[in-house]
Amino acid sequence: MKIIVNGAVTISEVPGLDAIAAEADLVCAPDTEHLAAALPGAEILLGWNFRGRDLPDAWHLADNLKWIHWCGAGVDAVMFKELADSDVLLSNSRGIFDRAMAEYVAGYVISEMKLFRDTWSAQEKRIWNYRRTYNVSGTRAVIFGVGSIGREVARVLNALGVIVSGVGRSSRDGDADFTKICSQNDAQGAIADADWVIGVMPLTAETTDYFDADLFAAMKPGSRFINIGRGASVVEPALIGALESGHLAGAMLDVFQTEPLAEDDPIWRAPNIMISPHMSGDYMEAQPDMVQLFLDNFARYRAGEPLLNVVDKSLGFVRSRG
Repeated sequence: MKIIVNGAVTISEVPGLDAIAAEADLVCAPDTEHLAAALPGAEILLGWNFRGRDLPDAWHLADNLKWIHWCGAGVDAVMFKELADSDVLLSNSRGIFDRAMAEYVAGYVISEMKLFRDTWSAQEKRIWNYRRTYNVSGTRAVIFGVGSIGREVARVLNALGVIVSGVGRSSRDGDADFTKICSQNDAQGAIADADWVIGVMPLTAETTDYFDADLFAAMKPGSRFINIGRGASVVEPALIGALESGHLAGAMLDVFQTEPLAEDDPIWRAPNIMISPHMSGDYMEAQPDMVQLFLDNFARYRAGEPLLNVVDKSLGFVRSRG
């Protein structure tokens, strides 16, 4: 059985994968050229570089491919029509990054309410700048995307006393994580009194350019926007305008329309924005955890059992259990 590791130069880059070296022919394909050479006869593809976009160009050579496991939560890099229309199974790393991303959001929320940036600034200038700060408890958050990541963000914020509601594909009753869940059609009403609007949506045709000028205008004056989902869901000039006008008090972005950001990208100069380089889910043990998930799924595959985290290719994400 041939397994291609797309995005790795050597197997040693993928910690723990050598555990199945006796059961499979592991072939590294770091780029499109190597992938094209390796695809004929391959049964499984492990997408180690979840940002990689080699597969569409080499797809015509996938004559025996049965299963792709993607080492990321978002699978937009491989949601091209030929794969979507095929019988090839696609699974992802749903669940691996949830806690790290939730803590990342909570870190920003706490930092803003406790004025940490002002504290650092005063410390650097050796100024004893006494002031009062704000409580996180009692603030309101609306999370766009109520899958596993969105739910973990909700749980962490709930623990801080934040009142959390969600926006999903359809309206439904609230539950242990969300006070209520409304549909995307009702989003503008849902965010009218929110202090934090948080984007955690996968990238689909419906969510591309979703956060636009109208949505930012509907946010409460003085509120803040956070996006840890997909950069293409945000109309960045509209966000910059909402920050420059003072309508929004701040924003934290971990994902962008174009990555990496160019040095002259105007979003660098937007006021009261925190920018990080698509790292909210990346913690020190993430790679071994991703490999272990693949190994668990590989054992299921060999045993003929249902795989974990199978993506509904008509939707572009794993159907939520919640």
